[in-house]
Amino acid sequence: MTNILDWVSLSLVPGLGAIGIQRLVESFGAPHNVFRASAQERSQIAGLRAEAITSLANPTELRKNGELELERLARFGARAISCDDPEYPPLLRQVNAPPPVLYLLGNPDLLQPCGIAIVGSRAATHYGRRIASSLARDLTRQGVVVVSGMALGIDTEAHAGALSAAGGTIAVCGCGLDLIYPPQNRKLHQQIRECGLLLTEYPLGTRPDAFRFPARNRIIAGMSYGVVIVEAAQKSGSLITAGMALEEGREVFAVPGQIDSCKSAGTHWLLQQGARLITSAADIIEELPSCQKSEQSPTATTEAAQETSSLAPSILALLKFIEPYPMKRDTLIALSARPAGRVAEALLLLELEGLIEMLPGDELRRISEKGI
Repeated sequence: MTNILDWVSLSLVPGLGAIGIQRLVESFGAPHNVFRASAQERSQIAGLRAEAITSLANPTELRKNGELELERLARFGARAISCDDPEYPPLLRQVNAPPPVLYLLGNPDLLQPCGIAIVGSRAATHYGRRIASSLARDLTRQGVVVVSGMALGIDTEAHAGALSAAGGTIAVCGCGLDLIYPPQNRKLHQQIRECGLLLTEYPLGTRPDAFRFPARNRIIAGMSYGVVIVEAAQKSGSLITAGMALEEGREVFAVPGQIDSCKSAGTHWLLQQGARLITSAADIIEELPSCQKSEQSPTATTEAAQETSSLAPSILALLKFIEPYPMKRDTLIALSARPAGRVAEALLLLELEGLIEMLPGDELRRISEKGI
């Protein structure tokens, strides 16, 4: 308790920040030594703000603030860990100026397995949302923990996809754990609290100010073996996350999209810069040996066979007429020479199996090669 109290107390010092804490701890050897040092000794540390130096002059008050924060966390069902704690994400500890304290709500065991981040546009397309959910679902089936930022769009679908496969997911928040942002994700927040892990470097009550999200992105990138960008505009926070991942030596993956879609301009730019093109979760796992399970897992082919085995041969035969590009329902009826009612029934089953996608304007398209 004493150790985490010292770390939390330091993290609450106004104007200090992760870099300032790192300099102090490196200079004095341990957090508690920072409080024992004289004001003159602390003032000799380069780069500290005057506000932080002034606050450090009252260690009793700082420790009181730390104790109150730990008490509030306990009442809320959350806890704090420091960067020297064995539970701290091992990859995150290696980045430049890692967060000295992480606040956790949920299952801390998810911090240790292989984590892969999936991020992208908030205003995602239907294609992007579907791909994010599918990738997350398939990755968790391989024992990977999906990391994302709880934002609307791609982040939301990544978390939901992992949860749908009873897999682990970590939401890195840009605010205190007691605040739900965005508010539209209230239900998802509760699901992750119960089945995953909510994580932040900010104490309770911290509001989701805009400047906090780039800092949040460095945690997403830092604790993950690789970062997958599903959809991103040319200038977006997702590209910032990708840049942070590259700086820390992480793999960056990009999902190709329509060449005329502004939502895929950023991912296509990443591919031009050398990001790895992926079309499935298997592409990601193959590039990251550390995330490969030692035991044999069910392959995608086996799962596909299980998922399509319940479909009648006549429905699978209809599937062969459906192309990956949008086509009219009337065109399918003409090609298959089947009654409209029978086609409608078959399309409903195929959609439920995740093999086709129904589009506006009475159009449809194939979205999976399963069932061939």
